[in-house]
Amino acid sequence: MKVKITLAKSLIGRKKNQILTAASLGLNKIGDYKIVEKDASIEGKINVICHLVKVEDAE
Repeated sequence: MKVKITLAKSLIGRKKNQILTAASLGLNKIGDYKIVEKDASIEGKINVICHLVKVEDAE
């Protein structure tokens, strides 16, 4: 199952681990998005920055 992860809020002033997690997903600026295959590692990354991103099903 693929999901679209979009950065919805700014990374300014966030904890370092949240900034690095967003960068590992390829999200640097508001509006950046990636379509990725959902697995355990991606779910863990989403949980770390769930308040900063919007997650949708991608088809």
